[in-house]
Amino acid sequence: MILENDADVGTNPLKCQEVDDPQPGPGQVRVQVQVCGVCRTDLHVVEGELPPSTRPIIPGHETVGIVDRVGAGVRKVKEGDRVGIAWLQNTCGQCEFCQSGRENLCAQATFTGYHVHGGYAEYALVSEIFAYPIPSTFSDEEAAPLLCAGIIGYRALRRSQVKPGQRLGLYGFGASAHITIQVACHWGCSVYVFSHREQHRSLARELGAVWVGGSTEMPPDKLHSAIMFAPAGELVSPALQALDRGGTLAIAGIYMTPIPSLDYDRDLFQERTLQSVTANTRQDAIDLLQEAAVIPIRTHTEPFPLEEANTALQKLKAGSIQGAGVLKIG
Repeated sequence: MILENDADVGTNPLKCQEVDDPQPGPGQVRVQVQVCGVCRTDLHVVEGELPPSTRPIIPGHETVGIVDRVGAGVRKVKEGDRVGIAWLQNTCGQCEFCQSGRENLCAQATFTGYHVHGGYAEYALVSEIFAYPIPSTFSDEEAAPLLCAGIIGYRALRRSQVKPGQRLGLYGFGASAHITIQVACHWGCSVYVFSHREQHRSLARELGAVWVGGSTEMPPDKLHSAIMFAPAGELVSPALQALDRGGTLAIAGIYMTPIPSLDYDRDLFQERTLQSVTANTRQDAIDLLQEAAVIPIRTHTEPFPLEEANTALQKLKAGSIQGAGVLKIG
């Protein structure tokens, strides 16, 4: 499913086309794709809400499949391995950020389904060091949302500074939040969910939220930490106000509508902190997949055929998917 020009997803901008099978270069593996998750970042790519990148492009970065060919020099992955491909496709490996475990900030980083072709296809390529083994606990469909929604939620948990047993707020309750709440509950946190969609509120209660309210409601208790999954800048101020003194708000999205002016005394004083989240490191992915298998996390998914990728993105935009959409390909 190829995107040639950015457009509103309602116009069905992704086109089904036959292309040559990609061939792995040195250090790369080719993955025969079984499933690919449908992520909000894909929607931002398709609708041009991110800075311009490669066109035409095959979106998709929550990819699960079987390695069917390896390039020269590959040692860590072999044909027949089941692996996942995430958003971060490759980095330079040499800059100060790569050398200090912050490769997600590498200025030369490339991203799957944005700079290079992704998983809305029968085959996809990835560097062997960014091909993640998928725990046998998960089916392909269950694993796909973990590769972005799960990883980013996990990094956002870390950036929020929440500690086991503390109170955590989640703003927006889509694919990422429905995984994050399971990790937070495993840590013994009390989770407060803010969403204006009743179907999402119902799922939040089912997954263990101690309180569920509207997007701008004040919770009954002050929060130690919060994560903003909704790409809605107008929610930043009420989220900061919901924090206790010394609390941290982590913004998990790659895209955010403009944030209105903040009032220093009301929103930030008393050492409240505002953090952003940028992609993920390999270690984030490894840690999340290991912990997800232990819990074990259960993802809620809605399957679509590859050819219905436009429909899946339209439903994602409308907020009518419970959990995460997944394209079934293999």
